[in-house]
Amino acid sequence: MGDTKQLKVVGQSGSLVGSMSKVRGETCYADDLFLPRMLYCRILRSTHPHALIRKIDTAPALKRKGV
Repeated sequence: MGDTKQLKVVGQSGSLVGSMSKVRGETCYADDLFLPRMLYCRILRSTHPHALIRKIDTAPALKRKGV
């Protein structure tokens, strides 16, 4: 394998990138982002296994401002 004195990573504790900002609560996650004209969505799941979706009533969504 060669000279083991050159091995500087194996067996050593390393610092994790960004760990201090996570501990301090400073890390920015995707949920923290707000952009102009940002779109939102929601996943709807069927309450019946293997059911076919025949119709989706979009009227409540269309009543919302900006839709």
